[in-house]
Amino acid sequence: MSDIPAADFDPDCRRCPRLAGFLDEVHEKHPDYFCRPVPSFGPLSARLLIVGLAPGMHGANASGRPFTGDYAGILLYQTLYEHGFANCPVSEHANDGLRLLDARITNAVRCLPPQNKPSGDEVKRCNPYLRAELDGLIPGSVVLALGLVAHRAVLSALGLKQAAYRFGHGAEHALPDSSTLLDSYHCSRYNTQTRRLTAAMFSDVFARARVLLDSSPSR
Repeated sequence: MSDIPAADFDPDCRRCPRLAGFLDEVHEKHPDYFCRPVPSFGPLSARLLIVGLAPGMHGANASGRPFTGDYAGILLYQTLYEHGFANCPVSEHANDGLRLLDARITNAVRCLPPQNKPSGDEVKRCNPYLRAELDGLIPGSVVLALGLVAHRAVLSALGLKQAAYRFGHGAEHALPDSSTLLDSYHCSRYNTQTRRLTAAMFSDVFARARVLLDSSPSR
């Protein structure tokens, strides 16, 4: 499921007392759920790193794979497939044969937070895991931040000033190593149902990521 070295990701991490306690509570109610820090999904060699917010209660927290089993994953995996980043358009469960192609998915926070709202301290404690993901990217890669929390977490992991990289849907930021940070509204149920984010808007961001990768010297 995850190719990240064990030294860079602790599957038994309990750095955040509130999140660890909440996972214990959820596991009591849903003993068949994953209820652990969710590892990244996709090859380590991927040049597109997608950064989400955190596992969803009945999605990644249940399945153990990012954006798998929840509403947000429907649009994400369909779009990945349409732009050649996945071998099929649907993510059903962790052993369904889905493969990502030159793409990898992670989260700013690896554990399920209450009401899907991690605290600033929890994002900070999880930031070293994101830093490890970013350190593994080759120059000319693309980092796609889904939402403001993910955007800020990426900048924090890279030691960059928040004010110099303003979040906005479709915004594009040059990173110091010749890689690019792209921003998108999160593909959450709320954003898609209110039409803040449409399928066409989401597709446009992935189309831009494809153009950047295809024109990169690392191709």
